[in-house]
Amino acid sequence: MLWNRIQVQLNKRELSIYRLSKMTGIPMNTLYSYKNLGKEPPFKNMVKIADALDVSLDVFRERGETNDANKNS
Repeated sequence: MLWNRIQVQLNKRELSIYRLSKMTGIPMNTLYSYKNLGKEPPFKNMVKIADALDVSLDVFRERGETNDANKNS
């Protein structure tokens, strides 16, 4: 689940969901919906999260996942 990869990064930086909300401008309720309900964040929010955590978006990609362009090659 995507939230697990986000949580790993939060733990590494000793950050709370509250702090992530303040850093990204994403409401806490929205972040909790990702965590507790398993909702997938839209791309724009993933960019905000990656920027706030100072990591590449690749960190949040599932291993073995490919995009459609690579499947057609």
